[in-house]
This record gives sequence, C-alpha cells and structure tokens, in this order.
Amino acid sequence: MSKPKAIQETIDLGDGRSIIIETGVLAKQADGAVMVRMGDTMMLASVVSAKNAKEDTDFMPLSVDYKEKYAALGKFPGGFLKREARPSDYEILIARLVDRALRPLFPDDYHADTFVNVTLMSAEADTPPDALAGLAASAALAVSDVPFHGPIAEARVARVNGKMVVNPTFSQMEEADIEIMVGATYDNILMVEGEMKEVSEADMLEAIKFAHEAIKPMCKAQLALTKKTGKEEKREYSHEVKDEELSKRTWKETYDAAYKIAKSGNADKHARSEAFGQVKEDFLAKLVKEAGEEGEVNEMLVAKYYHDVEKEAVRRAILDDKIRLDGRKTDEIRPIWSEVDYLPSAHGSAVFTRGETQSITTVTLGTKMDSKLIDDVMKKGNDKFLLHYNFPAFSTGEARPNRGTSRREVGHGNLAHRALKGMLPSSDDMPYTLRIVSDILESNGSSSMATVCAGTLALMDAGVQIKKPVS
Repeated sequence: MSKPKAIQETIDLGDGRSIIIETGVLAKQADGAVMVRMGDTMMLASVVSAKNAKEDTDFMPLSVDYKEKYAALGKFPGGFLKREARPSDYEILIARLVDRALRPLFPDDYHADTFVNVTLMSAEADTPPDALAGLAASAALAVSDVPFHGPIAEARVARVNGKMVVNPTFSQMEEADIEIMVGATYDNILMVEGEMKEVSEADMLEAIKFAHEAIKPMCKAQLALTKKTGKEEKREYSHEVKDEELSKRTWKETYDAAYKIAKSGNADKHARSEAFGQVKEDFLAKLVKEAGEEGEVNEMLVAKYYHDVEKEAVRRAILDDKIRLDGRKTDEIRPIWSEVDYLPSAHGSAVFTRGETQSITTVTLGTKMDSKLIDDVMKKGNDKFLLHYNFPAFSTGEARPNRGTSRREVGHGNLAHRALKGMLPSSDDMPYTLRIVSDILESNGSSSMATVCAGTLALMDAGVQIKKPVS
C-alpha cells in the first residue's frame, strides 16, 4: 500500500520561517485532521463531532484537549508510571485559549457533542508550540464537514527591544515587555490574553493589530485548504425544533415584565433571579392552562425563547436607560470593603468584597525547598511563586459537591498570577517561595479580579515589599 498523497498549504511568516498545514495522510477516520509544522515543531489536530445531538441539549457541548508528548522532545515522563497522565496546568491553559476562540463560531443551533484534540508530536527546545494550537484546531475543522463559522488562528506577539515579533522563541519572550496571545478570524479579534510591563494602551493596540495582520494569511491558507479538500459544503443538521409563533408570543407577553425587573435596580442577585424566573413560570402556567390535559407545551423551547427575552431586556436597560441590573450607573463600581490580617495564624491574609463577590486570601512564605518542581515537556525548573484559586459551589449558592480542581479554577488562578508576578520583588531581594491561595466565598462576577485585589492586600500584610499595589 502506498502512502496517501498529502494536501498542503504553506504560510510565510515573513521572517524566514514558514508554517505548513498538511492533511490527508494521518488520522483519516476523524471528521477532520491536520498536521501543522513550523521548523521541527509538529502538532496533530483532529476533530470528531457526533451526527446527532443528545435529547434536550440546548448548548454547544464542545470539548477541547491539548496534550504534549514527552517523546516530542526526547524526554521520559516523570513519576512511577512513566507515561503521560492527567493534563498539566499549562496544557489546561492552552486548551482553554483554543476553546475560547472556537466556541463562539459554531452555529447557535448546533448541539452535537464535538471533540477537538491537539497533540504536540515533535518540538524544538526554544520554540513555544502553544501559538500553533489554535491554528491546528481550526484547520482540522476547516477540512471537516462540521459546521463552523471560521476559520480562526492564534498568534503570539512579543515586543523585543522595541520590535514586534510573531511567535517568538522562549529566549525572546524573556526579554519582552509585551507578550500577548491573540485569537481572531480574518475580520475580527476574538480573544486576547497576555501580560505587559506597564505599557501604554497605544502600544497594546499596536501589538493586537500586528498579531491580527499575522493571523490573516493563516485564515486564507485554511480557506484554500478547505477548497482543496472539497469540504466547502458542511453537513446538514437539525438540532432544534423551531416555533416562530411561540417565539413571537413569548416576546410579546414577557418582555415588558422582564424589562421592568431589569430596570428595578435590585442589588440582590438571587432575588432578581427569582423575579426573572417567576415571569417565565407565569407564562408557562398560562400556556399549560390553555393547552389543557390533552395538549403539550415545549418547556425547553419556552426557556430558550425567554432567555433571549431576558438578555435583550437587560441589554436595553443598560444601553437605553443607563441602568445596570443592581441599580448602578454605567460608570459606578459596586460597594467595596476590605480587611487585612483577618486570619491571625496566616503569614498574611485579607478579605476583599466588591458587591456580591468576595475573596478571602492567604499568603504563605516558605524556603526554596517549598518551590514547585516543574517537569513538563517544554519547561523544566522551579517556580517560587504559586497562586491557587478555589471556587467552591457554595459561593454561588449551588448545591453540588466539590470534586478536585476545575479547568476554570486553573484559568482564573493564572489570570491573577499574571497580574501580580510582575510586582513581586526580585529573587535577590526576596529569597522566599510565595504561595497565595484565594478562596472565593461569594461570586457575582469578577472573582479573578477580586483575587488580584485580595492578593495585593495579603502580600502587603505578609510584609512582602511589592513594587506597586495591583487591582
């Protein structure tokens, strides 16, 4: 049997490097699969989507996984088993970056289980592979028949010695004062995440625009690949029952009541939620009564249409009347109170409360023996600054068990970690290992930013000479 003929597209990065996207050779039983290569870095991405949606599913059940093989860099995994196990925090963060860019571009009415897997198969020691993950995932969708309003790509931009660089090396990133990852379609920015050393907004916008210009050829290459593989036509599907008459009636009979609640300025999240819910329940009761014993009401469809009503009512109250849900004006922040040294035995502690969002945060100082050992595929060494973010179910009044660290907790902890690490003293001035733990006790938005504020207070309470406070 001869090797299948590869279908390829090449992207010129303009600095002597190029990215090659190849399909038609590997993982052909997946709905779509590509191998993306830049230098010796090679990444396999695949997508598989179920033909039908599960019953009563009204959301997009997308799962994105990113995995780095130790063999990619000629290394053995650590531990007794000597094999790749659960994803590292780094792998979780990359999967979340890809998910964030892909998820909004699936059709609103597409509800089939969809799995995107991106695997690092070969690596170069000084080349971060994560910037290729979004491109690889989108390219796999581009050569599949899965409905997707893409393509997208992601690019990392760093400013090194005043010059913008696309997909920099690890060495260049150490010297950068701007380092951001941008996800975008050909026309629009989807996602930005990164860190900077107190640069201006104009510099940040320049970096985002520079990244977008680098992403456009990547999107063009995927469109060309779609054409070459004959995948312009996507699969037909019907995952939603539509009832235009019910939709119009839901809007007509519930919008005014929902708008009145949105404008009421009730600062109690749960009371407000109950009020919105009561409007839907009253409308459902009316429909059930009209249908009688022999009739049937599609409660799931009513809930979907009412969700759209509620969303628009809240939006119009803010945009037209300048009133936010809890009664604030658009330029007002929620009431804040905070307290340091809340826990007497901790090295440092603080409570930070903004409206209905609350974090109790501790700081613990340790020796270099307490530092975290990093033995990932691309990274090896020790981390002397740890930040852990915990989001228990009771913080939102949910009745469910807490089972291990969620991807969300890893992601939000990383945001706060990025915000604070630049303000810590140098290792020469502070030889300690630092661990910050933020436990969210209440949540009504911006809990990761509450972690930043509480973390700043707890660091100062512990006597850590931070360069500047962060909020």
